[in-house]
Amino acid sequence: MSEVMNLSRRSFIKTTALVAGGLVVAFTIPQAKRFMAVANAAESLKLPPPNAFLKIGADDSITVLLAHSEMGQGIWTTLSMLIADELDADWSKIRVEHAPAAPAYVHTAYGIQITGGSSTTWSEFERYRQAGALTRALLLQAAAKQWQVPVESLRTENGYVINGTKKLSYGQLVETASTLETPKNVTLKKPEQWKFIGKPTKRLDSADKINGVAKFGQDVQFDGLKIAMVARAPVFGTKLKSYDDTATRKIPGVIKVVKVPTGAAVIAEHYWAAKQGREALKLEWDLANHDKPDTAQLLKEYQALAQKPGVQAAKAGDIASAGKQAAQTLTAEYVLPFLSHAPMEPLNCAVKITDKGCEIWTGTQMQTTDQAAAAKILGLKPEQVNIHTQFLGGGFGRRANPRADFVSEAVEVAKAAGLPVKTVWSREDDVKGGFYRPMFVHRASIALDKQGKPLAWQHTLVGQSIIKGTPFEGVMIKDGIDATSVEGVADSPYVKGTANHQVHLHSVQSDIPVLWWRSVGHSHSGFVMESLIDELAHAAKQDPLAYRRQLLKDHPRHLAALNLAADKASWGKPLPAGVFRGIAVHESFGSYVAQVAEVSVTEGEVKVHRVVVAIDCGLAVNPDGVQAQMESSVAYALGAALTSEISFKDGQVVQSNFHDYQVLRMKDMPKVEVHIVQSNEKMGGVGEPGVPPLAPAVANAVFAATGKRIRRLPIGDQLA
Repeated sequence: MSEVMNLSRRSFIKTTALVAGGLVVAFTIPQAKRFMAVANAAESLKLPPPNAFLKIGADDSITVLLAHSEMGQGIWTTLSMLIADELDADWSKIRVEHAPAAPAYVHTAYGIQITGGSSTTWSEFERYRQAGALTRALLLQAAAKQWQVPVESLRTENGYVINGTKKLSYGQLVETASTLETPKNVTLKKPEQWKFIGKPTKRLDSADKINGVAKFGQDVQFDGLKIAMVARAPVFGTKLKSYDDTATRKIPGVIKVVKVPTGAAVIAEHYWAAKQGREALKLEWDLANHDKPDTAQLLKEYQALAQKPGVQAAKAGDIASAGKQAAQTLTAEYVLPFLSHAPMEPLNCAVKITDKGCEIWTGTQMQTTDQAAAAKILGLKPEQVNIHTQFLGGGFGRRANPRADFVSEAVEVAKAAGLPVKTVWSREDDVKGGFYRPMFVHRASIALDKQGKPLAWQHTLVGQSIIKGTPFEGVMIKDGIDATSVEGVADSPYVKGTANHQVHLHSVQSDIPVLWWRSVGHSHSGFVMESLIDELAHAAKQDPLAYRRQLLKDHPRHLAALNLAADKASWGKPLPAGVFRGIAVHESFGSYVAQVAEVSVTEGEVKVHRVVVAIDCGLAVNPDGVQAQMESSVAYALGAALTSEISFKDGQVVQSNFHDYQVLRMKDMPKVEVHIVQSNEKMGGVGEPGVPPLAPAVANAVFAATGKRIRRLPIGDQLA
């Protein structure tokens, strides 16, 4: 339908100006109340706080400035499509740049400038369309003024304003447009008028990434920039007592060694000198009277807690009374390991401190948080810290740390060195450096009636909170419950659909630093819930698909994804000898994803041949992007399901690189088929929801193949 956006000056702060031969349109959407003071103050000063810019150059170029970070998920393209459609732009003229860090760019969902939670596209859908529509209206007014004709007589197409047989390019109109008052309202296009939205569109950043033009954090170079590597504590939480750098200073290329809060940093002319210099350091750490976690011992402690009542996260009915009526009861314990984010590009951050402020070059998912942390370290105002966001060689949550760990460390290094420095992490640093997906133990006891339906569901989770100790704690931890720990369980349609249910949580304390990992709590709860449902289906002697359909009969979006995946996978039809199917469906981040995995098991080796994916994400702005994200989710989740695990021995991380922290190998990548549910429902995320169903679909197929139920990941360890 047509949408008319009424834009008061208070709610849509805007400006137009001729900058470097082009029209700049700044735009914003109201944020949470606590951020409105910033906007109102800026308005009174005639300084609009733009959340993004649309710049049209006199050369007809169209530049979209993103408040979010491109880390492979495709928003470089998707958000540009929103503007291009309302602007009637020439797609070949579109250019994109990352925005700087500033309070004006805060994310509407979180109140900070962040790329995470699969929220970018749905949260920006209206805002970017409005920007395109506003700019188009200004260009129409400018053309009407030049031609002295009514604006209603004009139309736009492919970067031009057209008047009969005459036309003016957008670049020819920017000077006049920059002198006009912005319109009081704009009308957004109807879906049937869209040329880009909903159509498969090739990515704008692909060519630059293929030919090497794209700049990632590791690519940052400028005169005077030095390289640093930091020797960090071998046991989390310990401090450096002393160091001897005698041997280090003799290595050619080493400039100096400085002490920083995280350890000792070797400053050098190049990476190899910094690496050799760090290896030559003699370090003494304060390890006395310090907890030294051991994964085997932690697991025993978690398992013991899982059998005790915790903090109540959900409750309904009477578990005890319902249990007495059970025809059978299934009790199961599931164990999920610590996981590293393992992005292809290890962490890095370049910092240059001057008497006027600080400049930072890095790939970050959380610009304003990193900016604030740097400002605090240096005694600056946040606006004195300029963050140049680079392309991210993967993030998966690691580059969105509320503690701003790797950026803070790089600032400390540059401050101590008195030089512009790029602090670089090796792959080993990245694997051993912390902020993992936490280990979790789930224990469930489910009573079934004679028809095999759940009568009572008791579920206890044990694991670390990723929110405790962060700025989000006051909002996301309520009555002792970290919402991210129990998501996918406490709000599961299976649990909530059971009249008698109870969910408890034990949030354990540890020095092991943990953080959200792709799909956050759903990364463990999705595996557990869909594995349990498969167990219940077999206990009830019912087909796993039919059993799910029965339990989800009042959940149409779950069913739409489930039925589409099952249909496209030909569920129930014969497979080649030795190949078996498993199925799973899970909702997270507002989207519903079902997956069917086709698996064979030979001498304990699991081979995933094919994965059929169906997703209901509401409107798919760029179907090509949705397909790519589902494919990447399968690859990411399959590596974790089969082989990935972080473990501890005597307080130290056992794994060090991709030889022992194994991500998916190319030879193990299955064929992936993606199908998008045609949906008019509320738009959800895409980058994260494809992860949770993969592990249970594979594990359920392994059960079908072997009769062995996988209750602990990675799967490879269970079949050896």
